[in-house]
Amino acid sequence: MGVTLKEVRIEIGELALSGFRADPDRVSAAFESELTRLVTEHGMPVEGPWTADVLSGLPPLPAGLSARRLGQELARAVHAGLSGKGEVTR
Repeated sequence: MGVTLKEVRIEIGELALSGFRADPDRVSAAFESELTRLVTEHGMPVEGPWTADVLSGLPPLPAGLSARRLGQELARAVHAGLSGKGEVTR
């Protein structure tokens, strides 16, 4: 039985973070890595093309998180929103 792979392309125009002292480049790298892992392991149940202008309802995150942890938590929230488990404004 063959496996059909679909291309998933997610474009994030901007991650606006205020109140965090983490290195933005490291946050971005961790975010991309974790979101790639989540999509690879769990897929994306939403059929595309699909656009979300705003992803809201993100959980509060402590300001002292490391760049890696902050990127991971943001990726998990975005994946949950795109998977129908979060609040998304289209």
